[in-house]
Amino acid sequence: FPVQMDHMCVREAYRIWHGAPHLDDALQAPLNRNHWDGWHQGPTTDNKYKPLEHIEGLNVGGWFDAGDFDIQTPSQQSVVQTFADLWSDFRVSRDQTSINQQTRYTEIHVPDGKPDLLQQLEHGVLQLIGQVNAVGYAIPGITESHLYQYRHLGDAVNKTDNKVYNANLDSLQTDGPTSGTFDDRWAFTNRNPYLNYGTAISLAAAARCLKEYNPQLSMEASRVAQFIWKDEHSRPTPEKIEFGGRSFNSADFMNSVECRAAFELWRTVGDTVYKNRMQKLFPILLTQFDRNVSVIARILPFLDNQIKKQVEPMVQAYVKQVTEQNKENPFGVQISRFSWAGNHGIVQEAINAYQLHLLYPDIVKPDLIYRSLDYLFGCHPFHNLSFVSGVGAQPKKVAYGNNRADYSFIPGGVVPGIRIVKPDFPENRDDYPFLWSENEYVIDLAASYIYLVNAADHLLNNSGK
Repeated sequence: FPVQMDHMCVREAYRIWHGAPHLDDALQAPLNRNHWDGWHQGPTTDNKYKPLEHIEGLNVGGWFDAGDFDIQTPSQQSVVQTFADLWSDFRVSRDQTSINQQTRYTEIHVPDGKPDLLQQLEHGVLQLIGQVNAVGYAIPGITESHLYQYRHLGDAVNKTDNKVYNANLDSLQTDGPTSGTFDDRWAFTNRNPYLNYGTAISLAAAARCLKEYNPQLSMEASRVAQFIWKDEHSRPTPEKIEFGGRSFNSADFMNSVECRAAFELWRTVGDTVYKNRMQKLFPILLTQFDRNVSVIARILPFLDNQIKKQVEPMVQAYVKQVTEQNKENPFGVQISRFSWAGNHGIVQEAINAYQLHLLYPDIVKPDLIYRSLDYLFGCHPFHNLSFVSGVGAQPKKVAYGNNRADYSFIPGGVVPGIRIVKPDFPENRDDYPFLWSENEYVIDLAASYIYLVNAADHLLNNSGK
């Protein structure tokens, strides 16, 4: 994660992974823009900014989403939520990195007396808060304005001149803080209640973790999360959710994220308004147990035993279904047949199993958790390389990171894994990094992997064996 930190200079011994990039973030994206990679801006900006006007406050925090250099808000939210759960459940206090937000400087393998996990959590929170304070809600994200920048490989600091664009200057002119060079990234800003609740979940959960480490940021995270809740409840829920140029049924998504937001806010703030809303929505989630199992498993420990007993048959049915699905191959996990390889699904299924195992140990055995890690570390089709760079007997050494032009890797990166080439050929190229569906590092998968290995470690050290 240090290598993926946006808006920071990152050093490791003699190597500068990258300078502090994108300090000129960001211009409001133009209207009616169908950009690449699913980025889309509709007919309005949904805020006070005009197209191509500079939006203050976005040049802080966040991580490069994957092998490219954009900030995709859903993955930022996912990482913050996972890191908050990681701290809450395991108190991971490892310190191997120095991080200074004031100087925008990170140095790997130089401890600074502060838990790396909380420092990374802080970094993600700063970006999510920055978005809401800038425009009033969570935005889809920030990406390159020109295709040559999107294809950029090398030091991220060289993608822009780090000076805010000024249309009144010549293209090669600068007055110091601004320039006439039209290279700033664009913020795509169409409002989306699903994204908004996602940020509320992330900030409410993070606020509890940061309470002692950074009290001021903790209070601000709680305030912004409560603001989002009140703001969303003052607006009608749309029938459809528009995201990335596509339309989704609102109810299928909104019940889950609103329930999780209510749960996190209740735990952080203690207001019964949130608890009552959570209790109203939770039974709806149970009607689609498979879809909502990750949220259900997170909430269940805080509910009474009667509800846990009510859910038990659903857990039994879920375990039976997963067990049958995992018999499809000799590795005991569900290998995706979608165009994007499925390590994320395998890791998430294992995390679900861990959460449910804590509540129903006689129903949910830990085998799936261990099998999933075995699979990641090399027990899978095509080759026996670990899908986690730098971890395992034979780790992945060629991957789709931002250094892929060197046919190299980033330690700690996790790749999507085995992709089934139709009809039935499993593939993960170990000699060619440019297949992103097999080899691209993605931050939410990396965060989930970190949670999973800590969960497995917890089970192994508390099993009595």
